[in-house]
Amino acid sequence: MSDAPVLVLAATGGQGRAVTEALLRRRARIRVLVRDPDREDARELADRGAEVVAGSLSDRGSLATAMRGVASVFAFTTPFEAGLEAEVGQGRAILSAATRERVPHLVFSSVAGADQDSGVPHFESKARIEADLASGDVPYTILGPTYFFDNALGGRDRVLGGFLDLPLPPDRPLQQLARADLGAFAAEVMLEPADYIGQRIELAGDAPTPAEMAGSLSKALGREVRHAQAPLAAIGNPDMHAMWTFLNGPGYRVDIPALHDAHPQIAWTRFADWADRTWTGTR
Repeated sequence: MSDAPVLVLAATGGQGRAVTEALLRRRARIRVLVRDPDREDARELADRGAEVVAGSLSDRGSLATAMRGVASVFAFTTPFEAGLEAEVGQGRAILSAATRERVPHLVFSSVAGADQDSGVPHFESKARIEADLASGDVPYTILGPTYFFDNALGGRDRVLGGFLDLPLPPDRPLQQLARADLGAFAAEVMLEPADYIGQRIELAGDAPTPAEMAGSLSKALGREVRHAQAPLAAIGNPDMHAMWTFLNGPGYRVDIPALHDAHPQIAWTRFADWADRTWTGTR
């Protein structure tokens, strides 16, 4: 493991924060890039020993400055703020800065299924970034997380009201992942890169059905939660409609037993355990 710091981009976001927490637990030297170093969450990271620098995922200059002298970079891009082309632009800015600074290892968080011609816009934008990585000169590892457990929190009020809205049949397994497990896996790849460079690894911790998810939430809350199968036709957002069409069709294809056997150092949280920790006592 290098003595140089490792860099986490967008470190106060969901994925970046999970990676940063895992690196802090491993007492790594960490540099984090954030939009506003004066925000409370950024100052809290500084208090815990992280070197905090200001920058933007679309600004090559600030990215290059943040990447100077690092051993590895964790990168994440998003289309949900400025659109798909802006996300691809973020990826290209990150790769350009990494090339300029001769970064020895870039870990890119994409999405499981991005290599399947899924027809999902935000999968395909990440596939374009993956292609740029593969054709570039920067050593890389691509991680492909599946659906995050935390996404269920988007319907928090409905869950508390007794309903889990998912546009899937009740017996259709949905491969999913705890953000903490993504963080732990990314930290492992960043700190011990030799076994991972050049690989594309899709990640899932569990594959519960909506009915099983509702049962786990019922147990955690101490009252009944029922799965409500929302019709695909009711999903007005074209990107989300395409994603749920994909998940009702071919879906993710992670070989979960093989993945877990190959990486026993990761906790691989089950949905039921996550629900117990996250929802028990919620009112």
